[in-house]
Amino acid sequence: MSWQSADVDTNGIRVHYLRTGGNKPPIVLLHGLGGGGAVWTPIARALESEFDVVMPDARGHGRSSTPLHGYRYDDLAADTESLIRALRLARPVVVGHSMGGMTAATLASRRSAYLRGLVLVDPTFLTPERQREVRDSDAADQHRKALGLTKEALVAERTGRHPHRSAEIIDLLADAVLATRMAAWDVLTPPTPDYRNIASVFDVPSLLVIGDTPVVTPEVANELRRINSRLRVEQIANAGHGVPYDQPDRLAELIAAFARSLP
Repeated sequence: MSWQSADVDTNGIRVHYLRTGGNKPPIVLLHGLGGGGAVWTPIARALESEFDVVMPDARGHGRSSTPLHGYRYDDLAADTESLIRALRLARPVVVGHSMGGMTAATLASRRSAYLRGLVLVDPTFLTPERQREVRDSDAADQHRKALGLTKEALVAERTGRHPHRSAEIIDLLADAVLATRMAAWDVLTPPTPDYRNIASVFDVPSLLVIGDTPVVTPEVANELRRINSRLRVEQIANAGHGVPYDQPDRLAELIAAFARSLP
């Protein structure tokens, strides 16, 4: 694997990214909270023969900067827009999972003309009540405890929790968790953008992908489809919220087929 590993300066910070390269249609993959660009490796491998795949580390993650402030979705979307400009990506398809999905949706709601297509993989489309529940949960404390583990211990713990996931993905996720700073968890602070408002204004072909136990329930997915006629929905069996980790091959197939279908 000879992918480019580099940095760009955006919005006063350094954003690190991996890039498969080549003169091909670009796809940008945005990871979730506690992830990193490299967690997309299996999916990028499946896409790189047809697409130039770019996998950034969000601020506070991986090898990107960790500023004192700026972990709202507006900031993350602005970072992504700046990355697209800095790399001169011509109307990429932007794919986002979880936090990355809300980031991608926020970007599309402002800059649809910059994008060729949008894939939202179980994005964090949460009601205000659910936002408060997540903020008040022990999620951040669990991450703080994970940061105190060795990689070997973390791999063992995650393998026990997700025995169906590949050893490669478990390893990539362990590296990503250990490289996620606590500041990144500020993204959980309410209020987050109103997903109904966002979905109603982005004007780009869009695909929503969910698993069996998604954050975005089938009922919400159908509501979003009514709100925006350019959005279609696919559900992947045998996948939880971590669709890219549970069913990477199937997700890669859906992303590739969607990208090929775009004008």
